[in-house]
Amino acid sequence: MNNSSPLDRILIVLSHPSHPGNIGAAARAMKAMGLRRLVLVNPRHFPDAQADAMAAGATDVLAAAKVCASLQEALAATVFATAVTARRRELAVTPLWARDAASELVSLPGEGDVALVFGNETAGLSNEEVGLCRRWTTIPTSAAHSSLNLAQAVQVMCYELHLAAVDPGAPPKVAEAGQAANLEEVEAFLSHLERVVIGSGFLDPQIPKRLMPRMRRLFARAGLEREEINILRGMLASFEKKT
Repeated sequence: MNNSSPLDRILIVLSHPSHPGNIGAAARAMKAMGLRRLVLVNPRHFPDAQADAMAAGATDVLAAAKVCASLQEALAATVFATAVTARRRELAVTPLWARDAASELVSLPGEGDVALVFGNETAGLSNEEVGLCRRWTTIPTSAAHSSLNLAQAVQVMCYELHLAAVDPGAPPKVAEAGQAANLEEVEAFLSHLERVVIGSGFLDPQIPKRLMPRMRRLFARAGLEREEINILRGMLASFEKKT
């Protein structure tokens, strides 16, 4: 039985990265999202202690990284590549937003590796490098400031790839989340609360206005748990003793 993930065929290619910290941070982003195949094109500093430090548990991704002299060499065996760039390319094919591009990469039929290509921190990808890719994509950002750090861009795209490939299911339950309080328990608490606020003089039963309906609405939004009801009623009992 083949248990391989569609992420296994995706290469994350960093072309001419200049800062080793970005290489390490990119490796960390990849591993957190289930990607492991890192390719570096002519990195300025690699291997490097700063890359190892920024990888934070993903040094295995760095150790397995392939280093190439050119982007053409890095993409030679791939069957499809998508360039990630924020700059408009007049002569390039129509771009896709990041989410659509990730979905396309994950769902490409057939065999063979596919690649997501990122450019240098300063200059990005050249037109010639974009020309080696079948598609290009851009990350939706604020029009006022569209620049992303290289590692940040890798994190966003790896997240989109992970989301396209893996159904995360329901979010994890809150630690120590208890059993929801039933109607009888909630009503008993509200009656207790009303008794205490009347006994303290905070609420005049002759002119109650809308205090208790508002309290009912507030605690309905809260979705009280049985343990929380017990805590609140214990607090009310303590107040009653003092009044």
